[in-house]
Amino acid sequence: MNRDIINSIEAKKDLFTTLSDNIWAVPETCFTEEKSSAYLIDALKKEGFVVEEGVAGIKTAFVATYGHGSPVIGITGEFDALSGLSQQAGVAVKTPVKRGEAGHGCGHHLLGSAGVAAVAAVKDWLIKTGKEGTIKYFGCPAEEGGSGKAFMARDGVFDGLDVALSWHPSSLNMIMTGSSLANVQVYYRFKGVAAHAAGAPHLGRSALDAVELMNIGVQFLREHVIQEARMHYAITNPGGYSPNVVQADAEVLYLLRAPENSQVQDILRRVNKIAEGAALMTETELEIDFVKACSNTIPNFALERVIYDAMTEIGAPKYTAEEIAFADEIEKSIENKANTVSAFAKKIADKAERAKVMGYADKSLVDIIMPHIPDETPMAGSTDVGDVSWCCPTAQVNTACYSANTPGHSWQLVAQGKSGPAYKCMLYAGEIMAAAAIHLYENPDDIAEAKAEWKERVGDGYVCPIPKGVVPRSIAPKK
Repeated sequence: MNRDIINSIEAKKDLFTTLSDNIWAVPETCFTEEKSSAYLIDALKKEGFVVEEGVAGIKTAFVATYGHGSPVIGITGEFDALSGLSQQAGVAVKTPVKRGEAGHGCGHHLLGSAGVAAVAAVKDWLIKTGKEGTIKYFGCPAEEGGSGKAFMARDGVFDGLDVALSWHPSSLNMIMTGSSLANVQVYYRFKGVAAHAAGAPHLGRSALDAVELMNIGVQFLREHVIQEARMHYAITNPGGYSPNVVQADAEVLYLLRAPENSQVQDILRRVNKIAEGAALMTETELEIDFVKACSNTIPNFALERVIYDAMTEIGAPKYTAEEIAFADEIEKSIENKANTVSAFAKKIADKAERAKVMGYADKSLVDIIMPHIPDETPMAGSTDVGDVSWCCPTAQVNTACYSANTPGHSWQLVAQGKSGPAYKCMLYAGEIMAAAAIHLYENPDDIAEAKAEWKERVGDGYVCPIPKGVVPRSIAPKK
């Protein structure tokens, strides 16, 4: 069966790599991905999918559907880029295409395209076998900074799914197990009174002072939150560039993270109080503007096992000498390097297996499959896939598209976005997700097992962390 899937994707690989290249060439950030989503929608329509556009009130979000009846399996696709990471492909020296512009520094051009490959292969299988079942592709914008999936989940877009499958480009072939950090993003805007900073400072009320006092308050709060919490901020409006004017307007954007939604909400409550205190101290007015949030991921070990079995049965792609040479050059360009293979090996209990993995610690490309080690621990980052996982059993896989120690959100990652390993492992991810989906169609007991685990984990169910009335929007500064 997996040979049929591989053949189906291989026959259309030029379509999928071209799709990936087209999205790489037009990097679009949070909720502005009009060209990227159009490329994906066009490809899905040509594959015979019925596409509903503009779901959840988001212009660039969509759902593509093929088939009928149950089971209903979803595959998520992302396609947004990151600001400031413009970089030429295939160049191991920092060389922007256009300085200051966006670039695909998290591989979402590959992520969305592999999802299309997967659902197209499942569609071909449904036609060939005449089996009943529905396959859905979810076009999910703004994973970076916008939590598009959380807005979609709030609107019920993922309701009715039996399971959801996803992936992410990586430097290792492995199952994404464990949880992720929930987060919330909020603007704090202070409004004061302008005055001559020398001639009449007593008449002014400094909004910038309020921002700085708030930031100091949050610095002291760091000692009194859980160890896993993270509090990031950016001063997005310092009030101008004239030091001889008391700044009348200033703004800071906060991103707060913790392992669970309830923990984030508690931290947010305390940060809000600090902001209110800063406004009182400076006699300024405060506006709290809630931007977005996303949930912690609910792991599903039963579904992870299905994906892992598909992954190992297909087997990892191999790399050419030319591909390894380019990866070696990328590795040389990385200044602060964390060895990903060594970090993973620490999780392996079996000494022989750990030694086997450590044999790849000095290689620039890793072409083995890491053992599946189910884990409850949250990763350091966040993903809005977490909100999907509250709606149905969800599991994800990584494939080794990049050199072993490439940092995420870097120009080095953008430089490898059109490389041989990126293409091979994008197609590999598509094959894994398609194989896992087909296995689930043929083995409904495995869906039932995943659902039983999911129901036990979610408890009272999903409550979207984004309040009603908050609308999706880009946080990019206006040009």
